[in-house]
Amino acid sequence: MLVFEAKLRGTDGQYRALDEALRTARFVRNSCLKYWMENRGIGRYDLNKYCKVLADNSDFPWVKKLNSMARQSSAERAWSAIARFFDNCKKQSHGKKGYPRFKKHQTHASVEYKTSGWRLSDDRREITLTDGFEAGTFKLWGTRDLHYYQVEQIKRVRVVRRADGYYAQFCLDVVRQEKREPTLKTIGLDVGLTHFYTDSNGETIANPRHLRKSEKALKRLSKRMSKTKKGSNNRVKFRNKLARKHLKVSRQRKDFAVKTARCVVQSADLVAYEDLKVRNMVRNRLLAKSISDAAWTQFRSWVEYFGKVFGVVTVAVSPHYTSQDCSGCGKQVKKALSVRTHVCHHCGHTQDRDWNAARNILEKALRTAGHAGAYASGETDQYLGEATPSSKSTRGKRKPKERSLESPSL
Repeated sequence: MLVFEAKLRGTDGQYRALDEALRTARFVRNSCLKYWMENRGIGRYDLNKYCKVLADNSDFPWVKKLNSMARQSSAERAWSAIARFFDNCKKQSHGKKGYPRFKKHQTHASVEYKTSGWRLSDDRREITLTDGFEAGTFKLWGTRDLHYYQVEQIKRVRVVRRADGYYAQFCLDVVRQEKREPTLKTIGLDVGLTHFYTDSNGETIANPRHLRKSEKALKRLSKRMSKTKKGSNNRVKFRNKLARKHLKVSRQRKDFAVKTARCVVQSADLVAYEDLKVRNMVRNRLLAKSISDAAWTQFRSWVEYFGKVFGVVTVAVSPHYTSQDCSGCGKQVKKALSVRTHVCHHCGHTQDRDWNAARNILEKALRTAGHAGAYASGETDQYLGEATPSSKSTRGKRKPKERSLESPSL
């Protein structure tokens, strides 16, 4: 599935019609969620049926203006939140389980059409929304060309509102695969805060720190907005400026993650990295902002995605003791987080702490290749680097079959 995005260019009246559609989609989603709260035990299809009840209700005449498939998409979003809550409860995950909440704010709102409610022009440069809100025709501004794909391949069209305007996202049913020449190289990555990552060859990538660099401007805009009167036009203006600045930071972070992940995947035939629980790590109030600014989870997601695209094996290994173990002799050397140089008292091996960890990560990934439990794209049924099936007691049990580490495929 590919997602192409283009900015919508229209008039102020058209934007107001889009706002009405976005508010209606949010209303349907909240109504379905309330219906589930009041009638426990109902399922996904009951929420879809409830959309028809809302459309026929004379108290909400604006709901019928929204396309029927767009109403069903809003109900599906409500059910996704409910299903995620049930899944977290079943897994007995730590902390809050994510009980579904009502959507209140208009910022970053969206409405999703499926196969109806929209129409593309012949030159694929304009889109017309044909539901009851009569938003009309918008020009598509972007670098993506839809001429290479059939209209039947577009499964969904999502209209998104951001701080700097309105966007149309086209979800295409396309399998993306690209060929590359094998490099016969393997690489292990150790992410950090001093450097964004250090690989097993000793090369480092600087941490961009996008939020830290923009923090001064963000504080200035936030301070100016706080001095304005609530409900005034000045407050709306500065709120929009602040939102645009935050949007720029998030786009810089994503752009860096995408480009870096692509370069890493194309440079090796196997990429190993730590299976970090970033959600737990950000509980450290001293490092939470820096860890969030580094966006390790986003970088890992793109590494796994490009691994599938280019046919490169990506392996997630257990992070336990990767910084403490010596990559030379394997002995454990205790050290605090402030100690940035690894010095082994057993074999005398001296190396940068992150470089030593990257070598241990690669070694764990290579040691588990060919054993059960190792999958591509970071999916593991047990931490890589732990006890292999051959080291466990198999008395009275069926011997597990070995599974080779294959390239990911879509």
